[in-house]
Amino acid sequence: MRRSICTAEPSFVLAGTTATWKFTYTTSTPLPKGTKVRFDLGSRGRPLDWQVPQTDPKATTNRIWMEIKGAKPIAASSHRHPETLIVSFDFTLPQEMKVGESFTIWMGSPDRVAEKGTLCQKIVQRKRPFQLFIDPKGKGDYKEPELFHVDVKGNQLKKIRVLSPSLVMRNKRFDIVIRFEDIYGNLTSNAPEGTLIDLSYEHLRENLNWKLFVPETGFIAIPNLYFNEPGTYRLQLKNLQSGELFTSSPIHCVAEGQSSLYWGLLHGETDRFDSTESLEGLLRYMRDDRGLHFFATSPFDSDKETSQDQWKALLQQIAEFNEEERFVSLSGFQWLSDEKEGGLRQFLYSKDGKPILRKKETKSNSLKKIYKTSNPKEMLAIPCSTMGSRSPFDFEDYNPEFERVVEIYNAWGSSELTKKEGNLRPIEGKKEGMLEVAEGSIVRALHRGCRFGFVAGGFDDRGCYEGLFQADQAQYSAGLTAILAKEQTRASLLEALHNRSCYATTGERMILGFQIADFPMGTEVDVKDRPGLAFNRHITGYCIGTAPLSEIVLIRNGKPLQKIPCNGDKVEFAIDDSDPLHSVAIESSGDRVPFVYYYLRAVQQDGHIAWSSPIWIDSKGKASGASLKSARTTDKKGTVDKKGK
Repeated sequence: MRRSICTAEPSFVLAGTTATWKFTYTTSTPLPKGTKVRFDLGSRGRPLDWQVPQTDPKATTNRIWMEIKGAKPIAASSHRHPETLIVSFDFTLPQEMKVGESFTIWMGSPDRVAEKGTLCQKIVQRKRPFQLFIDPKGKGDYKEPELFHVDVKGNQLKKIRVLSPSLVMRNKRFDIVIRFEDIYGNLTSNAPEGTLIDLSYEHLRENLNWKLFVPETGFIAIPNLYFNEPGTYRLQLKNLQSGELFTSSPIHCVAEGQSSLYWGLLHGETDRFDSTESLEGLLRYMRDDRGLHFFATSPFDSDKETSQDQWKALLQQIAEFNEEERFVSLSGFQWLSDEKEGGLRQFLYSKDGKPILRKKETKSNSLKKIYKTSNPKEMLAIPCSTMGSRSPFDFEDYNPEFERVVEIYNAWGSSELTKKEGNLRPIEGKKEGMLEVAEGSIVRALHRGCRFGFVAGGFDDRGCYEGLFQADQAQYSAGLTAILAKEQTRASLLEALHNRSCYATTGERMILGFQIADFPMGTEVDVKDRPGLAFNRHITGYCIGTAPLSEIVLIRNGKPLQKIPCNGDKVEFAIDDSDPLHSVAIESSGDRVPFVYYYLRAVQQDGHIAWSSPIWIDSKGKASGASLKSARTTDKKGTVDKKGK
């Protein structure tokens, strides 16, 4: 049986190239006059997608049209699918076509001027498909498509990136991956012939100075590196041809330790992959391109977004990708309440094969029901975007068993405190977007006795976040969560989250250390066990930035206690808080004793931020009346009174 022939010219292209594209279809069956043809570009028009051409017959740049021998150029009409937002173009054949005859769909410049053509996508993709649907009856009843393919390859070498651990032990070997990337972050081997890369770092022995070629694969894995002495190191890669110097994120080497530092994303996606359409592609991207150590899925619970079949497929992919000591994958979903008492939660499972809990179902239509029927050892609930008007949570029904961490930041802003109170990345939008809700402030929740660690989310355009980009919402960089855990396993990472052994950043791999009397971040300490803390708290810590630091603030009870001078990209400090504990303690409701909490906020000169999880100091026994007069108190909304220090 004869088959139709589909050819694309050019058949391969460098990512981000502007050109005029030619798609020629040679039919194997007769096509009558009036045949409908639909060309599916597979583009949503996003910055990374293939540029959507215009249909105006008078346009001289980025235009799409059809040509058939013996006929005038045929204009297209565009069509955007209401759900997928993918753009396609429709044509009607003005004459009959016999077997072996061809028509051509052009995209770009009618004058074949490259600069006036159509911009191709900025993501590398082998055999990138373009679909052609044909309906000989002319009624728009399209069947199986014909396919054109174009290989999109990496563009010219622009940057070199190192995927390396952030925390290592002295004399303990570790591996790194060096990625050669184009301007869009794609792997590439497109470098001038003879390009050599010099690899070095501080305190490197001369006999270990390496010269690297740019490989065909676009990356090199280098095993068994180690450091002899504790300190902070940065791998340096110098392009000996261009003179450009590239530096890795900091690697902090310690003499000994029980925990390693793992980076990942618990909530969010990427503009490159939609998890519903290509979860496998998303997981590979997070693991290989981003170099993350863990990733959790976060679809919303509605049937519209996550059908039962899609959830089953998600569970299967998560189980297949979970690989201890390489990449930990977790199944999770988002659940949004209609009331401030509920807010938005991301639920994470510690085991495979767990069900998605839907708000429309009676057994899971409230958080109380979910918590009552669930085991906190197998499920973690993370309040997200608590200050967002589309997902507000006032922490009235905070559950300390399940809600061990809170999302202090994602790409739509920080819920630490209000803009008026000094939020560096506030939630800002117009009426149709998402606004700031003060009742969801994390600082206010901490004042009320809520105790949770801090994590960060990434970019999300699903569920309650849908349409924010079009609504001109303030958008920031995608965040990252750092977990200090013993091992890179599900059990160890979730145990660390349960213990609040984690911190949040706005996307950079800043290294934070924070202790009070040798108790690490996330710890609750009772003065009955350490009586000296009632009179003095010895606070130590450090911050190692990926860029020069501009400010490090030690925060006590939601207010800056001390700003730590910064000079360069590394700061170590030791502070003694000698204020009597009873004079600064927050009065608690119920049976909880008065307490003080501390956390760090570090800011780089490039605007990136890191927040350590808090440390809590509980006062000894019930506070006396005299003590409470000078104590920092809160009203129902959690507002700090004017008497507090």
